[in-house]
Amino acid sequence: EFCIAYQSPLDNKVHRYFPDVFIISTDKNGKEVKTLIEVKPFDETIPPIPTTTAKTGKMSKRFLAEASTYAVNQAKWDAAHKYCFNKDWKFLIVTEKELGIIF
Repeated sequence: EFCIAYQSPLDNKVHRYFPDVFIISTDKNGKEVKTLIEVKPFDETIPPIPTTTAKTGKMSKRFLAEASTYAVNQAKWDAAHKYCFNKDWKFLIVTEKELGIIF
């Protein structure tokens, strides 16, 4: 277990990100390949659709929560991509779609 530092867009503070899976494998040429994997619901990997409340016309609480989650995930994944690039590792985000899970 290890962590990657990232700056949250919500509070501009540095936080720690703990990826879900770290795999060491061998490619077809016998070269060692290190891969970090993050497992997330597909909905958290795409920008949320803005919604407003019918009563006030303001952004809904649900949209604001989804937008916050998306923004933090993007910051984490950007930091992970850079971390992996510097180590010559791979970084993958896996969702239910890649796993073939249908809800």
